[in-house]
Formats: sequence, C-alpha cells, structure tokens
Amino acid sequence: MQRQRTRDTQPEIAIRRLLHATGLRYRVDVAPTRSLRRRADIVFGPARVAVFVDGCFWHGCPQHGSRKTKSNTDYWSEKVARNQARDIATDGLLTNDGWLVIRVWEHEDPREAAERIASSVHKRRRSGSRQS
Repeated sequence: MQRQRTRDTQPEIAIRRLLHATGLRYRVDVAPTRSLRRRADIVFGPARVAVFVDGCFWHGCPQHGSRKTKSNTDYWSEKVARNQARDIATDGLLTNDGWLVIRVWEHEDPREAAERIASSVHKRRRSGSRQS
C-alpha cells in the first residue's frame, strides 16, 4: 500500500490540466478547512468547492470496485467499507460547513469531470459560496 500514490495520479493530473487550461486556479492536496483532518485532491477555496478523485478499488466504485481480491479478502472488503464510511462522513462535514463536494471516479472521462467541476465553481462564484 505504500507504493500507492495518494496524490498526482494520472486521473487527477488530467483533470487539473483541463481546469487550469480554462483559467481556473486551485490548491492541490489540502484540507478544505482547518478542522478537517482529511485532504481534498483539488480545492477552490473562495468558491468553497472540494474535489475528490476516487480510485475505483479503494473507494468501492459500483462499476469497478466490486472485483474481489485473491488474498486477504476479508481485510480488503473491510478496508473499502471503512473508506466509504469515511468518504460519507467527509462529505457530510464539508456540506454542513457550506462546501460543495464533488466526487469523481478515476474511470470517468477527464473532460466531462473538468466541465462538471468548472461549471460548479463558476456557478458558486456567481451566486455566493454558501449556495449549491
């Protein structure tokens, strides 16, 4: 597990490049709020948008994450369940604090994901950061 990248994965970089090309600026791998000990992959602070690019295996993608491991199946299924529970808790904490949380699966088309993110950021900038 130590070899698994926690940041700068290919899907993240592809999305960030597309967002940067549209003129959006953001922070990478930071906690959206000081009180939250979890880090988002891409953060638009003033718009209060936190983006998480989730790996299919690690976060239990309904499309790809159901594949079973050949060894330690109990451990891995529990690990993924803990990750999913943490993701739900993180989403709730950020949403309650006025943030918009966007979750992107690693298999999603980066262009579509970047368009969805950019649209949400622009919308929140126009209407004020406390609204979704």
